[in-house]
This record gives sequence, C-alpha cells and structure tokens, in this order.
Amino acid sequence: MWYPFRPRPPLVALVRLEGLIAARSGPFGGLNLAGVNPVLERAFGLKRLQAVFLAINSPGGSPVQSSLIARRIRQLAEEKNVPVVAVAEDAAASGGYWLACAADEIVADPASVLGSIGVISAGFGFQEAMGRLGIERRLRTAGSEKSLNDPFRPQAPQEEARLEELLTELHTEFKDWVRSRRGAKLKAPEEQLFTGRFWTGRRALELGLCDRLGDARGEARRRFGDKVRVVTIGPKRRRFPLGLLGGASAAMASGIAQIAEERAAWGRLGL
Repeated sequence: MWYPFRPRPPLVALVRLEGLIAARSGPFGGLNLAGVNPVLERAFGLKRLQAVFLAINSPGGSPVQSSLIARRIRQLAEEKNVPVVAVAEDAAASGGYWLACAADEIVADPASVLGSIGVISAGFGFQEAMGRLGIERRLRTAGSEKSLNDPFRPQAPQEEARLEELLTELHTEFKDWVRSRRGAKLKAPEEQLFTGRFWTGRRALELGLCDRLGDARGEARRRFGDKVRVVTIGPKRRRFPLGLLGGASAAMASGIAQIAEERAAWGRLGL
C-alpha cells in the first residue's frame, strides 16, 4: 500500500576523502580541490539534507591543497547551513587532520591515527656520488636565491635557514587552523599537540583532537535514528590508464612515483 504522506527518512551524504593530498591526481587518484570540489557540491546540493559526513583516510600531503579543500568545505557548510562530521578511518593525519578540522565534529575509531600537526620536507644529496662518477653539475640562475635544496651540490647554511623559515611559516598556518576549529576542545598544551606527533583515536579523544569514538553509519544512526538514509557521494569512476598496460610510458612512471610517494607518507605513520 502506498502512503503519500509518509515522512521520508533523514538523509546524510557520505563523502569519501581517501589517499595522498597532492596538487595533481595520478593514475591511481589522490586528493586535490579540482577533483574533490564537484563531489562536495553534489553532496551539499542534495535535497532534504541533514548532514554531510566526511570519511577521511589520508596520511596527508600538500598543505595548500589541504587548505583549499578545507576552506571549500566550510564555504559550502555555511552556504547550505548544514552540519559537517568528519569520521577518521585508518588515518586523519597531517593534511588529513587539516581536512578533518573543517568539520564541526570529529569521530574516530579507537585504532585510527590522528594528529601529526607538523610540516615535513625530505630529499637526498648526491654531490659525493657525482664527484665519484666524474659528473659535473652545471647550474646557472638569475637571482641569488633562485636555487634551493639542489640535490647535486652541498646544502649551504643560508639554504637550510630559508627552508627552516618556510617550514615554520607553513606550520604556523596549520596550527592557526587547528586553533580556529578546535579551540577550547583541545585538552593538552600546544607544546604536546603541535610537535608533529600522532596518536590513536582513543588517545586523541583524551587530548581533544576528536569528539567521540565510532564509525560513519553508527554515528549517523546515533544522530538521526535507525531509519537514516546514508548516501555515498564519490567521484566518477576513473578509466584504468591504458598506458600502464604498455610497459614503458609516462603513465607508468607517474603511477610508480605516486605509489612510492604515498607509500612513504603512510610509512611515516607506521601503516
């Protein structure tokens, strides 16, 4: 029998934010504003929407893309007047935690990894290998500070100072964002929270880095009842890059580099 006036169940949009945060998406995905924005607009554009949940599973990445995505989430939340809940899965760390802080509340599994409020720069130095191989490095610049952290020559003290200054400024942006979003919820001194260290979800709850323990569907039922309807909103399916099947190709090289970079990011979390 059809009941024309039967109330419809509450609707929650679930947006999955997974993987390394990077300016460009590789053949295996990745998070950046260009790719995420259409998904966010679809989620926030649903009719009769009660909330948007962000299922976050990211070890971090680009601070700029983290900031852009988080800012867009806040813009849409305020425009549509819809609450946002972040749900940490394996990890909401570094840039992943930056995204989580765009939500009004953060939920985590007891074994999730949260935090890593810091900035990192890594590289290699090949100057000694170059000398042993008899290879001469030829580099010319117009501008005394154009070259920074060149792996083929020794790092000068002034270059170390410049890099340290840059990292400090980026770290300040990260800390200011966490303060603005978490505020009085933080339950530990900043000297402990802002060192780049990360914690399990259970410990993060004690420190005020998240608000409760749970998972996306359980949290949706807790808030809106057992009849809540959770709609997963994701990007359009990617076609498998045909270049990867051909052996030597630019796509293959890009895919390998992306896998290595993401593996290194997860490795810093011990995952």
